[in-house]
Amino acid sequence: MKNGLEWIAEYSESHRNPTNKLLHWICVPAIMWTVIALIWSIPFPQDWQIHPWLNWASLFMAVAMVFYVSFGWKIFSAMLLMAIVMLWFTEWLAASVSIPIWQIALAVFVIAWVGQFIGHHIEGKKPSFFKDVQFLLVGPAWEVNYFFRKIGFIK
Repeated sequence: MKNGLEWIAEYSESHRNPTNKLLHWICVPAIMWTVIALIWSIPFPQDWQIHPWLNWASLFMAVAMVFYVSFGWKIFSAMLLMAIVMLWFTEWLAASVSIPIWQIALAVFVIAWVGQFIGHHIEGKKPSFFKDVQFLLVGPAWEVNYFFRKIGFIK
């Protein structure tokens, strides 16, 4: 089983072109949010509803956090904070707009994936998740790792 740094190293192999990287900096967080929002929209059994945040999206993110533990406590902490902010934003947006949240998320999802595929076309390499679906979780951690290295928070 790979550890987080091995996942990041392998993900980096198909993310070297500056334009592709820039598109990823925009599209990866957008896709992460859309997945959370789309899962948030799946009806949750009322009998299990003990808190508004107890839903399929929060359960999905809890499972994802188990994966992020292998990236080390700094990246794990950043991913946990990012997940909490995105869950909060989803709840706020769902309460603030009259359009169903899944419709907004679906539109952003499609636009963000178009951006991702344009970036990979420029890069000349297939998206990593074609090799292993777990790379969909690696992308956000790859960005956190890159940022932390840039500011000297990790080596």
